[in-house]
Amino acid sequence: MGPTSLGVGDWPAAPALRTERLTLEPLRVDHAEEMAPLLADAALHEFTGGRPDSLDELRRRYARQACGRSPDGAQRWLNWIVRLERTGEAVGSVQATVSEGDRGSIAELAWVIAVRYQGRGDAGEAAGEMARWLRDQGIEALAACIHPDHEASMHVARALGLAPKEETVGGETKWLGSSGGGR
Repeated sequence: MGPTSLGVGDWPAAPALRTERLTLEPLRVDHAEEMAPLLADAALHEFTGGRPDSLDELRRRYARQACGRSPDGAQRWLNWIVRLERTGEAVGSVQATVSEGDRGSIAELAWVIAVRYQGRGDAGEAAGEMARWLRDQGIEALAACIHPDHEASMHVARALGLAPKEETVGGETKWLGSSGGGR
């Protein structure tokens, strides 16, 4: 394990994090009301497939995620709502699923920014802050699964120090890197 020697079950809850422009607020079930309209845009599913969750589906998903761990305790779930620091307005979310493997701890990362807020660097800034916090907690490796045509997410992954691998998961390319890479 990493420098802090935390096992998955020992991980702290997701704390509030801040950058110059953004606040990452730990996920709560009541975030569903403000996030549902942002996530309802079908364009967000261009690369991930599926359809937007209804408000009730999003509440149920957030309730599962906000508990902070998988039912079997093997994974730690860390989820944040991304807000503009200046206005407090929600623009998206970032998440990390932490597990222990043969080579130590790994965090599977994901990010989503509402379509109307894309192109401003919010995903990279939020994911970068999340990755910094994860490194401080002793994570050895970072990973993400990205659709092979999703240039914006590939740009974020590169900025985090991740590189594409030959492995695919559900039609997406696995990106991996040590937690020391990137910003």
